[in-house]
Amino acid sequence: MTVRLGLLALLEAKPDKGDDLGAFLEKGRAIAAAEQGTVTWYAFKINETSYGIFDTFETEEARQEHLAGEIPRALAQVAEDLLAKEPDISAVDVVAVK
Repeated sequence: MTVRLGLLALLEAKPDKGDDLGAFLEKGRAIAAAEQGTVTWYAFKINETSYGIFDTFETEEARQEHLAGEIPRALAQVAEDLLAKEPDISAVDVVAVK
């Protein structure tokens, strides 16, 4: 397995919506686990309103399939209620992995 590509998404919850965003992300794990091309998927909390997702892929095709998949669609449905601003999503290259 050669993990060489990733996505980093930073999410800012509206005031008092951090726990709701965290719960949404917990549910996203099952969706990510079903994605054949997603090698790893992490949801994390930085502080009470700042959260993120980091996932990895072996191919650009798998990364694009993920971006067009269920998790981004589900996030779009709850964004107006939960997010203070648009997600900051960056495609990244994985330099090293253990």
